[in-house]
Order: sequence, then C-alpha cells, then structure tokens
Amino acid sequence: MKPTLQLRLGQHLTMTPQLQQAIKLLQLSTLDLKQEIQDALDSNLMLETEEDRAQAENAGKKEGPVEGSASSETPGNDINNEQEIQIEAQQMPDELPVDTVWDDLYDSTPGLSSPASSAGDPTDYLAQQSSSESLQDYLTWQMQLSHLSPLDQQIAEALIDSIEDDGYLHTSLEDIVAAVNNPDAELEEVEAVLHRIQAFDPPGIAARDPRESLLIQARQLGNDFDSRELVIEILERYFELLANGDQTALKRRLKISDEELAEAVQLIRSLNPHPGTAIPGVPPAYIEPDVFVSKQNGQWVVELNPDAAPRLRVNASYAGMIRRADNSSDNVTMKNHLQEARWFIKSLQSRNETLLKVARAIVSVQQNFLEYGEEAMKPLVLRDIAEAVEMHESTISRVTTQKYMHTPRGTLEFKYFFSSHVSTSGGGEASATAIRALIRKLIGAEKPNKPLSDNKIATILAEQGIKVARRTVAKYRESMNIPPSNERKRLA
Repeated sequence: MKPTLQLRLGQHLTMTPQLQQAIKLLQLSTLDLKQEIQDALDSNLMLETEEDRAQAENAGKKEGPVEGSASSETPGNDINNEQEIQIEAQQMPDELPVDTVWDDLYDSTPGLSSPASSAGDPTDYLAQQSSSESLQDYLTWQMQLSHLSPLDQQIAEALIDSIEDDGYLHTSLEDIVAAVNNPDAELEEVEAVLHRIQAFDPPGIAARDPRESLLIQARQLGNDFDSRELVIEILERYFELLANGDQTALKRRLKISDEELAEAVQLIRSLNPHPGTAIPGVPPAYIEPDVFVSKQNGQWVVELNPDAAPRLRVNASYAGMIRRADNSSDNVTMKNHLQEARWFIKSLQSRNETLLKVARAIVSVQQNFLEYGEEAMKPLVLRDIAEAVEMHESTISRVTTQKYMHTPRGTLEFKYFFSSHVSTSGGGEASATAIRALIRKLIGAEKPNKPLSDNKIATILAEQGIKVARRTVAKYRESMNIPPSNERKRLA
C-alpha cells in the first residue's frame, strides 16, 4: 500500500488546565479537599493561608524591626509591591493553551472519574483511615488466649473463618472436617471445639440457627433473672409455638399465667438475634458538612462551612520579588507559581459558589422536608436542579457526590434529597422517600400480635391517594431492613 494523505473533519471536546483543576476540586469531598489544599500549600510558595499571614505579622510586631532587614520596609513599599503584583497579573495570560483532550482524563459517564489525586502516595496520612476490628479478628484473639491443642486450634481457625458477619455458622460440621484436612479431626472433636467458641464473646456467637443463638445467650444469663429457667425451657421445647405467637398453647403446655409468660417473652426480646452485629466490621466514616442550613427570621438560610477549607491568599512578600525585566529561571519559576496560585484560588472560589448555588436550590425545593420531616419530601431528580441553576447534569452529579448538608433533621448527603416519584390519585407526585417514611410509620403503629401485611399497607396508602403495588411496598420495606409480617408477629 502506498502512503497517502487524507483530510478529515471532526469535533472533540478539549479542556484547559483551569477547567481540569476546577472539575477536580468540584468533585472532591471535604477531607480530600483539605488534603489537596495542603498539597498546594506545600508545593507552591506563593500560596499561604490567612492564618499563617496573621501569625507572621504578629510575630513581626513582637520582635520589632531589624535594621537592614525586609521587616523595616515602610508602608509605601507595601503599596508599591501590591501595584507591581497587579501589573504582573495583567501581563500574565488568563488561559493556558489547550493541551488535554477530555477523554484522556475523564470517562464519558459523569461521576466515574476518580477524585483522589494522591491515592498511591504512601505519605497521604489522611487517606490512611483507621480500621476497626472485624468479628473474625475478635474471635481469633479470644482463641489465642484459650489453651487449645494444635489440632483444636486448627479446627477453631476453620470454624471462625466460616462464621458469617451476622454471627451464625452456616457451614455444616462435615464440611469443617473436610476443610481441616487432618486425619485426626473427627466430627465429635469439631463439635467440642464449636461449643468452646460458642462460649466466646459476643454471646450467641457461632450458632447454627436463631434458636440455638438465643438458647446460648439464655444459658449465659445470671441466676438473678427469675425467668431464666422458663426461657430456656421455651427455647428448648416450644420454640415453634413462640415463633408462631401461639400464646394460648404456650400457657397450656407450660401451665403458667399471663404475667409469667409476658415476663419470659420480655426477657427473650432483650436477647440479640444477630450476635455478629455487636462487633462492627466497617471502618469508621468521618463526615464534615460542607454547608449549614438553619432557619433565620422565618427563612431557610444556607451558609458554607467556614472550617471546611482554609482561606487562601497570594503571599505578597514573594509576589513582590518578581521583576518584569528579569528573565532568570528563578523569576520565571516564581511567575509560574504566582499564576498557578491565582488559578487555584479562583477554582476554589468557583467550587464554593457552585456548591452554595446547588445547596440553595435543593433547600428551596425541600423546605417541607425541613419543616415536617421525611413524609413531606418532594420528588427530585438531577435534571430539576440542573435546570434551576442552569448547569449540566454531570456537574450537579459531581457537586452532590460526597457532599454533606447539616440540617435540623441531621447531617445528610446531598444525594439524600433526590428520589424517584410515584403518581397520586389527585394527579400529583409523591417521592419514594416520603412513601418509605409512611410505611415505616404504619409498621411502627401496628399491633404486635397482628402486623400489617404488604397488601394491607398498599391498601392503606391507596386510601391516602398514593397508588403503589404490593411488590413496591415489599421492595421499600426490604430496603429499610424491615422483616415481613410473619416475622414481625410477636406476643402482645
């Protein structure tokens, strides 16, 4: 084939360095933004915080002027330095040449680009979150304190590894024997080690079903509980009747009064059916709100968190050293730092303005939620806010990700205020958040011995003008980790 020349026309989106930096800062969380600002302060000599400047001025006043030093300059010199900085700023271009294509840095789908700028930096101490102890670690620590033979320790390790996060052992003992892969490991030995692990903390751990877990916890109760023996008997012999809520059959079989049965049931309710949840395995998350929402003089006011990011400024002392006629490498470096500092401060201001504008738009829509709670939440999608603030939906997606708003209803992520909608009989719309709140309220007010079914809840909502199917109610109920009606049924 012969080499040929071809002329092609096409369009592609390019990004200036300023736009790259503005988008990067916009999608950072508060903690990541603080780290980014600290990195900029460490790498750019022209940047300083207003606190650093105030400390330097106070230190200079205490020490007093030194003859021949820079601190002995007159106020007129400061004015000249400021004028010179402004002249230098006028000579510097507002934009750098376009050097990056959008697709080279960001995925076409909004919100998929990584905001972490120094994820691989081993010195990024803020990124090294403290990790909490897992359930397996806690059980292993207790195992190491026990005096176990090498074989029993091997079996215990296999059992602990098989315990789920809820604290239950769903693996059969036969599979544990196979996993140990030791000819001396027999089924009786595995069961004996299992009983030792079941004596560990938290109570009820390593049980194979809820009945066994509750029974382990009941046996570990002290003798000062009057209903302890009765509870153990109920769990051992009449657990099915207890689960079905057959109060009459329980009283007849046990030959006890209503008061005795009620006291025993109350003690059973105090036990933990999910013992694994007593040991949290998720690392702690630290949240710092980006904006504060408060009601002042009858109006909802949105304000930026002043502690979310330090206020930056250009260091006047270093900026005043720049000379227009000097083209030395040091002076060129200082000019570049000055321009980068101006861009960084401008990008921070743009981020704060965008964040405040979006937060105010959200609050204006969700004022009823702030006044009355979740039941008054209005349906809201990204497009609504994008049209209100005249921005693209991808920008709204970046602004609302990992940004938090401190309200009288709690500290909530921006995305919490967005939800789908369901049509009402009156021609209006109800948000999914409001419907979930109504479902939670109905279930909370139901009779313990006669819980509401999903179909009954759908009927009640239909009477209030909200048309939802039974499967929709079930989906919302499961999203709130509420068990079905047959599992919620209990003795009165």
